[in-house]
Amino acid sequence: MKKLVLASAMALASVALVAAPALRAQDNSGQITIQNPEEFNAYQTAVTQTNPATKASALEDFLQKYPNSVVKKAVLDQLIDTYEQMNDPDKVLSAASRMLQVDPNNFKAIFATVYFKKTACQRNIDPATGDSKDPQTCDDAAAMAQKGLTVAKPAGAADADWKKMTDAAFPIFHSAIALDDLIAKKDYANAIKEYTAELMLYSPQQTTSGPGLVDTLNLAEAYAKPGTARDEVKACWFYARAWDFAPPAYKSQIEPKLDYWYKRYHGTIDPPDQITSQINAIKTQAQATLFPPATFTIAPAPTPQELAHHALTGGNPMTLNLEDKEYILANGSQADAQQLWSLLKGQVTPVPGIVISDQATVLAVHVTTAASPHPKDYQVKLNTPAACASVPPPPTSELRVAEARDYLQANGASADVSAIEGLDHAHRILIEPAVTTINMAVAQDAKDSHYADFTVNLKDPLACKDAPDPSFEMKLQPAEELDATYDTYTTSPAANGNPARAQIVLSQGFVQMEKKAPPVHRRPAPGRRSGE
Repeated sequence: MKKLVLASAMALASVALVAAPALRAQDNSGQITIQNPEEFNAYQTAVTQTNPATKASALEDFLQKYPNSVVKKAVLDQLIDTYEQMNDPDKVLSAASRMLQVDPNNFKAIFATVYFKKTACQRNIDPATGDSKDPQTCDDAAAMAQKGLTVAKPAGAADADWKKMTDAAFPIFHSAIALDDLIAKKDYANAIKEYTAELMLYSPQQTTSGPGLVDTLNLAEAYAKPGTARDEVKACWFYARAWDFAPPAYKSQIEPKLDYWYKRYHGTIDPPDQITSQINAIKTQAQATLFPPATFTIAPAPTPQELAHHALTGGNPMTLNLEDKEYILANGSQADAQQLWSLLKGQVTPVPGIVISDQATVLAVHVTTAASPHPKDYQVKLNTPAACASVPPPPTSELRVAEARDYLQANGASADVSAIEGLDHAHRILIEPAVTTINMAVAQDAKDSHYADFTVNLKDPLACKDAPDPSFEMKLQPAEELDATYDTYTTSPAANGNPARAQIVLSQGFVQMEKKAPPVHRRPAPGRRSGE
C-alpha cells in the first residue's frame, strides 16, 4: 500500500548557526593570527571568492595544504555554507563530518548532519510498506539530533542569537528522532512523544504548512500504528488537522484514513450522512487549534461483537465487502460467524488487496517426446521455496536435456523428478519456477501492519513471470483480479493492541489479467479514405 508522504523543504541557510564574530578562534592572548604569510594569503584568496564552486575548491585546497591551520574550523564552517549554497548534500555532510572531528559540539555541523541525513531517510521510505529502506541513515540522523538537543551555548554567543538558532534547529531535531522511531525502530510511543515535542515548538501558524504540517500528519500516523500507544481518537484529530491545511492534491489521500479511523472507533451504525456530518465537525474543531482540547471526545462504537451482529443482520450479508466479512468472522459471536461461514463456504470471491508474498514453491515442467508430440505437464516441488527472483534460473535451451535433468535433480524433490516420463529422451523440456500460494493483505489493519490475512492456494501453478510482485495491489476487473473459493478460516483474539483477526484460506485460486481497452476506431472524415 502506498503510504502518504508530503514533500517539504527548508533551506539550511535559513538557520545561519554562527554569527560572524564567533567565527574567530580565540585563545588566552586574544584573536588567533595566521603567522605564515603564504598561508594567510591562501586563506584570504579562498574566503574572498564569490563563485561558490571556485570558493569550495579553494577552501579544499587550503585544507589539503594546511591541514593543521589555526583557521581550520573557520574554513570548514565556510565549506558547509558554500556546499549548501551549491545544493550538494553529500559534500555538506563531508564538511560537517570533518568539522565534528575537530569541534564535536559544533552546532552548525550537527544541524547540517541531522537535516541532510533526515532528508535521505525520508527519501528512502518504501512506498508500499511505509518502512525505512535505509534504517542506518535514519538512526544516524536521530543520534546526532539527540546530541544537538544537549549542546551548550557556545562561549561568546549572544543569548538572542542562540535562541534564534535553537528555535530553528530543535524542531528538526525532534522530527528526526520521531521519524527514526516511526519508520525504523517502530517505537511508536516515542515517535508520538517526539512529534508532540516538535509541534509544541512551532507557532500554530507554522503547523499549517511545511515541516509542521508534514509532522502533524506523521503524528496521526503514529497514533494509528498497532500497539499499546494506539489512540484512534487522537489519530482522527490529527488526520482532520492535516486534511484542513493539506494542498488539494493530498486531501484525497488523507480523507480515507480519517474516514477509516473514525468509523473504526465510532462504528458505522449511524446513517452515512450523519457520519459525514460528525467527521466534518471534527475538521472544523481541528482547524482552530493544533492539539485537541481536553473535552474532545468521539462516541465509542458498540462492541466488536455488536458491530459484527449489526453488519450481519443489517442487510444481505453476501453484498458486504471482503473486509466486513472478515470482521464478522473475527469478532462475531460463534453463532453469527457460523451463519456467515455457511453462506461463504464454497463460494467464489475476488480478493482485492496487497500482495504480501508469493514464493515460488514448484517447478512447472513441460516435456515433449517423440512418442508424445503434445507436451506433458508435471509439477516438481522445489527443495527450497524462495522468492521468484531468488530461484536459480533454469536452463532455457531446448537441446540441453542433460542440463535440464541436472537442474531438476539439484533443485527439485527427487520423487517428483523420478515421476517425469521420457525425461532422458525428451525433444524439448521447458522448466518454469511457479507459485502455488499468494498471501494477501485485505483489511486496512492488515495493510498497515503488512501481514497477510488471506491465503489463496492456486488451482494451477502460476509461472513466476506471470505472478504479481510483493506490494502489488490486486483490484477488480477490468484491472488485474485474483479470484478464489472460500475454504477454511481460523481466528485469533485481540491482544497487545492488535484487533481480533480472522485468517481466511481460499482454494482454487486463479488470476484474471487486466483487460485492456480496445483501440478506438474513428470514421474517416467525409471525402477522405482511411489512411489518406
